[in-house]
Amino acid sequence: MSEIFIGQDAANPEQSTVLPDTPEQKAKQLPIPSGFHILCVVPEVDGAYESGIVKADITKTYEERLTTVLFVVALGPDCYKDLTRFPSGAWCKQGDFVLVRPNTGSRLKIHNREFRIVNDDAVEGVVEDPRGISRA
Repeated sequence: MSEIFIGQDAANPEQSTVLPDTPEQKAKQLPIPSGFHILCVVPEVDGAYESGIVKADITKTYEERLTTVLFVVALGPDCYKDLTRFPSGAWCKQGDFVLVRPNTGSRLKIHNREFRIVNDDAVEGVVEDPRGISRA
């Protein structure tokens, strides 16, 4: 097993922090959204333009930061419970691709993947296939 240790102490390895190396262990590190918050992941940005030209790293970073499409990973326990604000019910569910405004939510990176925690009312729409959608 290829474990990565942070602050490794050869004399006391049990006091070291071990970074997980399996997908199951990594998934356990995802935060559970509280209240009316939604945990989303930013879809991976294409590495090249349609013409085949490879995108610069900074271009991919900007596209990732300013994306308007997110994938819903989990909903907090209070999402869409307020019937006065959401009389028609939930605006999205786990597994949906949703449209939000650029820079929406709290950004965090977990194992080099960007996640966002957004409010339930930040969802502006649901799309079946996000390919081809970009910020204007």
